[in-house]
Amino acid sequence: MPRSAARPLRPVALVMVLLSAVVPVWLSSPDAHAANADGRHNGLIRHDGRIRNDGLIRDEVTFRGGAGLPLHGTVVAPASPARHEVRAPGIVLLGGSGPGPRTEYRQEAETLARAGIVTLVFDKRTVGYSTLHRDFGLLADDALAGVRLLRSRTGVDPSTVGLWGFSEGGWVAPLAAARSGDVAYVITIGGSGLDPLRTQTWNLTTHLRHRRITGSFPHAVAGPAAQLLYSAGLFPAADYDPLPVLARLRQPVLALWGAYDNQVPPAESARIFQRTLGKAGNRRVTIRFLPGAAHNGHRTTDGFDRLGGPRFAGNPLGALAPGYADTMASWVWAVAAGRAPSSSAFPAPHQQAVSTPLPGGTGYEAAALALLLTGFAGYAVTGIRRPATRCRPARRLAVLGLTTVVGTPLCTLSIYVAGEGVAAPVIAGRPLAWLLLQLCAVGVLALTAVTATSAWRHRNRYTRATRTRLIALVTAGALFLPWALHWGLLAG
Repeated sequence: MPRSAARPLRPVALVMVLLSAVVPVWLSSPDAHAANADGRHNGLIRHDGRIRNDGLIRDEVTFRGGAGLPLHGTVVAPASPARHEVRAPGIVLLGGSGPGPRTEYRQEAETLARAGIVTLVFDKRTVGYSTLHRDFGLLADDALAGVRLLRSRTGVDPSTVGLWGFSEGGWVAPLAAARSGDVAYVITIGGSGLDPLRTQTWNLTTHLRHRRITGSFPHAVAGPAAQLLYSAGLFPAADYDPLPVLARLRQPVLALWGAYDNQVPPAESARIFQRTLGKAGNRRVTIRFLPGAAHNGHRTTDGFDRLGGPRFAGNPLGALAPGYADTMASWVWAVAAGRAPSSSAFPAPHQQAVSTPLPGGTGYEAAALALLLTGFAGYAVTGIRRPATRCRPARRLAVLGLTTVVGTPLCTLSIYVAGEGVAAPVIAGRPLAWLLLQLCAVGVLALTAVTATSAWRHRNRYTRATRTRLIALVTAGALFLPWALHWGLLAG
């Protein structure tokens, strides 16, 4: 997996400690092992089959994923085969970002099983995967371990076991399929054709607009804040490029997006999938948009709510959108029968905003932050020993400048950590915290002028060391102007 994020610069160690406390934001292993569901040992650690009154068999399994890590999952299968003439196809479900417990995808697993498709859903690893570290290659190893488990299961056709990847899984499933001919097909739902950081900035700014936050704040989140995250190495797998992987896919692909997807840019991603796979010669690519569906393919009115379905982490997941399960099941059975549909694509729904690539010059953010912190904090920390030589405007400038320079990235980066909800309350289209920072920025510029004037007028009162401190402080105030303009602190 490519990753070229620069290491944090040493001069900003202090602020990086602060940022690391609040920033996640949204990833060489030995082969994994699989197992037979009838209990024969083939890498399977545990197996416990149960038939419930809903007509489904659930086997609790533990198998070894990438680097030999035990992974816990459930194989869900119909009690009686849906189609007696063939062995059942199989599918491994790969969840989105975050902890990803298997219960989040219970609806998909059970619905596919009722359609006669043997389904494995498992808890995402917690070793080698964290807020600040993502290894898509390791997650792909886990996926292939799951494929091997289903391929060795009695009653499953080993030649028709595929992968389903949701959101982050839309990067992982193609990577796993490109690595192994054991994967018969790939389904993605809400997969992004863009790198993770660009995808996340589109996601956040879309949600900010939904909260009627306009002006410079969304720009600061998607621009300077994203640059700082990237240059500091605080956004995991920020520049992972999915295009080379898509270009290597030879398996049939069903790429789905909810018509109301507001977490990845659906129209852009669909064009990228269609163009990249088609250019690579894959003629079995089906692209569909699900009416009335959100990012996860579940029912919604606008993409921001969920209708029906079970609750997960206290929030409704939404019931599966009409046509979602039928589209997947009929497509899988067509592939299993050797009749994978030829490439086709539905027209894309309107996408409210186009994503923007990460602006260039990412090293500027850390360097500018270092200079400003040195100028403002240096004066505030060292001070002036003699009361007679103290410059009152300078002290105020140092404190206000330091507050603004630290507060601005923390305010914007908090959106990456906790979501757009932390932007409340909103006044005149601006988060209150952002509005206060904008007022502070004006104050910094005013105090810079006052301090420079006062220091020049009383220059004969100061020692050489004091004049040096004042020059450094006023220089920081002058450099603050382009920095504030870049962050949008002086914009509407």
